[in-house]
Amino acid sequence: MFRQERVVIDNIKPQLSCGEFFIKRVVGEMVVVTADVLGDGHDLIQAELLFKHEGASKPDPVRMEHLGNDLFTAEFRVEKQGFYSYWVTGWVDYALNWQHGIEAKIADGQHVKSELLDGVQYLRHLEKKGKKAEKEYAKELIELFEDEGAYLAATEAAISEELHNLFLEYPQRLFMAKSGELRVYVDRQKANFSTWYEFFPRSTAVEPGKHGTFRDSEKLLPRIQAMGFDTIYLPPIHPIGEVNRKGKNNTTDAQEGDSGVPWGIGSRHGGHKAIHPELGTEEDFKHFIKEANKRGMEVAMDLAFQAAPDHPYVSSNPEWFRKRPDGTMQYAENPPKKYQDIVNFYFETEAYQELWQELLDVTLKWVGFGINIFRVDNPHTKPYYFWQWLIDEVKKKHPDVLFLAEAFSRPRVMQQLAKQGFSQSYTYFTWRVSKHDITSYMVELTQSEMKEYYRPNFWPNTPDINPYHLQGANEAMHIARYVLAATLSGNIGIYGPVFEYMETDAMPGKEEYLNSEKYEVRHWDWSIQNKLTHLISRINQYRKDHPALQQTNNIQFCHIENDHLIAYHKWNEDRSNELLIIVNLDPYYTQTGFVQLPLEALGISAGDELLMHDLVTDNGYYWRDEWNYVELHPALPFHIFQIVKQHG
Repeated sequence: MFRQERVVIDNIKPQLSCGEFFIKRVVGEMVVVTADVLGDGHDLIQAELLFKHEGASKPDPVRMEHLGNDLFTAEFRVEKQGFYSYWVTGWVDYALNWQHGIEAKIADGQHVKSELLDGVQYLRHLEKKGKKAEKEYAKELIELFEDEGAYLAATEAAISEELHNLFLEYPQRLFMAKSGELRVYVDRQKANFSTWYEFFPRSTAVEPGKHGTFRDSEKLLPRIQAMGFDTIYLPPIHPIGEVNRKGKNNTTDAQEGDSGVPWGIGSRHGGHKAIHPELGTEEDFKHFIKEANKRGMEVAMDLAFQAAPDHPYVSSNPEWFRKRPDGTMQYAENPPKKYQDIVNFYFETEAYQELWQELLDVTLKWVGFGINIFRVDNPHTKPYYFWQWLIDEVKKKHPDVLFLAEAFSRPRVMQQLAKQGFSQSYTYFTWRVSKHDITSYMVELTQSEMKEYYRPNFWPNTPDINPYHLQGANEAMHIARYVLAATLSGNIGIYGPVFEYMETDAMPGKEEYLNSEKYEVRHWDWSIQNKLTHLISRINQYRKDHPALQQTNNIQFCHIENDHLIAYHKWNEDRSNELLIIVNLDPYYTQTGFVQLPLEALGISAGDELLMHDLVTDNGYYWRDEWNYVELHPALPFHIFQIVKQHG
């Protein structure tokens, strides 16, 4: 193929897998683009970034700034949800080259009459493209350049800033090169900032031994709202299978009255489009959603695409499941673990299109109820391209819908799910405990390519995971873990009331809860208030009040000579809100140290005065030195300082 362009465009960032996947932003965020734009020889190169929302008729251009060494940059702000495309163009700017050359010759004392005449061609372009006054100016310059007696005035005009600016404003873009188009998907702001609370509706009954309902769950809404949560996540609310039902503590011999595992979906009462009869009716569920919305909270549903052996699909669509050679149903396994109460959908079935469509219909049914957030169970056990298709189909008509990937799996598996379109992702934070592990993991999330597409959601615990460091842990450990989650990540969640009540009994040798709600209905006294519930409420309020805590990527760790103390600086885009967080990771002993302020990031010099306002105690401290002493007792193992710069 013949190409007459003289400019090469390469190494555009950000982009994922050569543009196969889109990067992510939320409404109002910036996309900062860099590209290598280079030409042959020594000619001046110009580059432009163009971007367009999918609903726009034409792109918006932004001239790129040359940073040196052929690297150009520009940025644009995304204002609407949906897809934007962006690309880079580059060209040899012959007009600017002409001006640069004539300027050098004039400075060298050379006679440039011929060069002036050569420049007329570029003025002709301005005559056609400029505004009325600019066209007249270009016409005057043409006459001046061609006038034998106006040589001095012509040379002055040729190298003038006014002419330079006109060449910048109206480039010719001869033989312009254009890159391929890249995409960014823009979600609503909740994709970046959300505070989740998970509980089992069946454990909300006032009377012990009773099965809770949606009406019972509504009574918890004031409590959850008061604690500062904005997202209520419910485990599956569908009928639970009766065949091979699990008993308490994951036993395989369920007793009379055992409630089974909510993730074993489907029975004679219905499947994924039905509601467990003991929870209530569809109208009850809709009422629960509306009541939560009235209090500024959204309800997140669990999408668990698997079935119990007695799910209606098994008889109506047996081709969606795989059987063993002996004719028995293939139940779910992760050797040596067995899940006899669950059978997986067979995604390699010849009837896969009908299966995919049915699962999309399941999702859209609950969207119709007012559900705009889904926590997806074990998405890594289904094909990646299925999720790409389903998420894309849902968001075509319902762009507000968000999907959280529950995939505690291998790093590249989790990353691939995020690339395929999941809005948020579970993380390894649950197991990152030491200062080194926390710091290195945050650096990976916020300073690698992952920052462009992987939105972490930090959970200290889940119904599936009772991590070893929380088993038998004291109050200080629970406080520290919540503070870390809430201040490191824009998206966080806890499984309650287990977390705030510090219920940590475990199955011996396992990261699993003893008497887990996964296998039985529990009875809780939801009226209990303690220090942890109080601090969670306070911390969640700080998250709402301080934009620096409503994102993940703007973070810088600060040096402190104590491995039990971790410190980090966070800020919002325009740096109108800056915080310093310090946490004692030792749940038993007071820890002290000197924290080094990030002077350059703060835009100050040593000796400048800062007012450090402790949000928790409401105390204020004046810091004037680069290194400052801190002391944290396990009773209150953290500082959240708002940094107030002093002027004058």
